[in-house]
Amino acid sequence: MKWLYKLDYKYGRYAIQNLMYYIVGGMAVMFVMNIVLCSNGTFDVANGESLYALLSFDKNLIMQGQVWRLISFIFLPPEASTIFMVFALYFYYHIGTSLESAWSSFRFNVYYIVGVIGTIIFGFVTGYTTNFYLNLSLFFAYAMLFPNEQLMLFFFIPVKIKYLALLDAAFFVFSLVTSSLPYQVALLVAVGNFLLFFWEELINGTKNAYSQYKVRKNFRR
Repeated sequence: MKWLYKLDYKYGRYAIQNLMYYIVGGMAVMFVMNIVLCSNGTFDVANGESLYALLSFDKNLIMQGQVWRLISFIFLPPEASTIFMVFALYFYYHIGTSLESAWSSFRFNVYYIVGVIGTIIFGFVTGYTTNFYLNLSLFFAYAMLFPNEQLMLFFFIPVKIKYLALLDAAFFVFSLVTSSLPYQVALLVAVGNFLLFFWEELINGTKNAYSQYKVRKNFRR
């Protein structure tokens, strides 16, 4: 994407450095605060009250003046156990910082912020949205740049990133079929953001794979 390189050259100095540090840090703070506030009786958990509910994206409540939800939903962590939460946040941070190092702070800013804007726009269309699929879409970008890097799954099973990306893609397809409309739209926005930035690489990769297939087929003859 030549236009992005030109913008980076011109405006790169205005980029937010270590953007994923702030996002993951915000998620960690929200996770701890939610536990504390729910445990001390600030929220009526039995009736579905929580810090997450106060900060999630909700079109109707935003239109009523709760405009902080336009930004606060970005910092909501995945709802999971503490152990999984630590792993998920570390994974988000590793992926985000790796992408920023491989691209530049400006390009990573653009990738993430474009995804956020798209998520917000379509959140107003459906009434609700989430940051879950947006953060998972970072993994697709990571897999495109580092397909053969190994990750220790469950801390002891070595698996190449490209194979985990295939599982991620299968999860996306499953979610697209089984989820409600707002989540389906959030998923499609996340995938669309990935395709917007990687369509050239995907097309070139498909062409190269087809060329190699033809060479092998001719050789076997």
